[in-house]
Amino acid sequence: MSLFIKRVVVAIGGNALIRNDGQHEIYQQLRSAQETAGYIADFIALGYEVVLTHGNGPQVGFILRRSELAFEAGELHFVPLKNCVADTQGAIGYQLQESLHNSFRRRGMKKSAATLVTMVEVDADDPSFQTPTKPIGVFYPEDKIDLIKAGHPDWNLVFQDGKGYRRVVPSPEPKRVIESAVIRTLMEAGHCVIASGGGGIPVVVEADGSLSGVNAVIDKDLSSALLANELAADMLVILTAVDNVFLNFNTPQQQVISFMTAAEAEQYLQAGHFATGSMGPKVQAAVNFLRRGGRRAVITSAENLVDAIVKKSGTHIVL
Repeated sequence: MSLFIKRVVVAIGGNALIRNDGQHEIYQQLRSAQETAGYIADFIALGYEVVLTHGNGPQVGFILRRSELAFEAGELHFVPLKNCVADTQGAIGYQLQESLHNSFRRRGMKKSAATLVTMVEVDADDPSFQTPTKPIGVFYPEDKIDLIKAGHPDWNLVFQDGKGYRRVVPSPEPKRVIESAVIRTLMEAGHCVIASGGGGIPVVVEADGSLSGVNAVIDKDLSSALLANELAADMLVILTAVDNVFLNFNTPQQQVISFMTAAEAEQYLQAGHFATGSMGPKVQAAVNFLRRGGRRAVITSAENLVDAIVKKSGTHIVL
């Protein structure tokens, strides 16, 4: 382990729980969590202090859809989006927490994992509340869209060619992780903390200092970078579906990036090399982390995590 790198925030992508469209069942998600937890345990065994964050996009969509169906059937109340985010923090956190416990036990590691339901402050005047862009939930066919609009007149729906209509919600910038001091205390006590799941439950601060939850989704990579800075982490690791970041991805000119500076990453972002809905936020999160005091950011797959650190594979980004 580097003498200069000890405290790490590891952001787990959505593929850590749902590998493909045919693997939605809870037991299938648990199997994926168990596999990912093994990679995380091997990484912690190297001597790092680790805080885990995770995505929740598909799971939030599932909860919302179940809620819609139950509400439309006249059986149950509708569940607000902010509560769905909280629900997924508990459910996904449980799967990772159990899986990490078992992984530590098998390796003879005297470690424990703890999940913390986490709120993240956003600005009530964030422009995304006026122009929602974050897609969530299922696709609705064109022949059902009039019925959907009639039942949910406050929804923003966008059409995606070949798939149908999908709801979009606000995705405000994260400003502050409310429980960062608690996370730090648990981490310094030797626990692997699972926190800020799904980007955190978005809340705004009222004039009297009280907190109010809002129905939005915070990008989990941007939130993870913010948390890493608030914890004074040395390194941010973002786990995704591929081992490396690429230029001209999925084209004949595809080129692997093993190392780049924050300035180079910003140039590539401005040139449109990284898609808004996939690699773009990850690279931006890495840049944010470095600009605010972080030492190193790494983007790679869960399977490649240990090699990325020990053998310097994956994509490394420094200031």
